[in-house]
Amino acid sequence: MIKLTNTNIKGSHFEDVNLSKTQFDDVNLSESSFNNINLSQCSFENLSLANSHIKDCRLDGLTINDILVTELLAHYETRKD
Repeated sequence: MIKLTNTNIKGSHFEDVNLSKTQFDDVNLSESSFNNINLSQCSFENLSLANSHIKDCRLDGLTINDILVTELLAHYETRKD
């Protein structure tokens, strides 16, 4: 186990790394990019996604504030025309 406290690793590059069952508290990931990442069964609380972009992702089972995102998007698709 590695424990980092009050550490600056800005500009780091992680490739082919297993971080399963890892806990992040009070972490700044602003302006980071995530590609080909498995976030299944993760929990996010008190999270800022302001000005973030999500595309080409599997969303089955994903909820935001207990609302299924796939249902929100399906509803949006029927209304946008």
